Amino acid sequence: MPQQPPRRRSDRLLGAAAQPSAPHPPRTRPQAPRTLRWAAAVVGIEAAAIGVGALVLLYLVVTSTADSMSRAIAEVVVVGAGAALLTAAAVGLWRVASWARGPVVVLQLLLAALAYTTAFEAGQPAIGLPVLVLVATELYLLATPESRLAYLER
Repeated sequence: MPQQPPRRRSDRLLGAAAQPSAPHPPRTRPQAPRTLRWAAAVVGIEAAAIGVGALVLLYLVVTSTADSMSRAIAEVVVVGAGAALLTAAAVGLWRVASWARGPVVVLQLLLAALAYTTAFEAGQPAIGLPVLVLVATELYLLATPESRLAYLER
């Protein structure tokens, strides 16, 4: 009788696989339509602008005296996290990932509220109006039939 190699402990306790598993088929990614690529680019621009804003806030926290240092640092962290989330969402839109569209729409609505407040109530239209234009552009690009159908074909 031929000598069999010793079995691994996990094979003895849990049982070995009957056969090696079949390799996974290659994953095909749908090509993003032009409007969805533009939407990803607009989100990337917004993410870069918000990232610069986080760096400016960090500079102001370091060089000035804040009333509450913990609140100032928390504000920098929240703005930086928003920039990171928008960056990830831009990559997700470019790859036609199903998870990316919802957070982008929610963040656009939040940015629209902040931009409206900045432009009209705070009296800073030079800051608020360009953000409102970016938000309107982004929501339009995500609402085009090509962008919506890209997610249905998945």
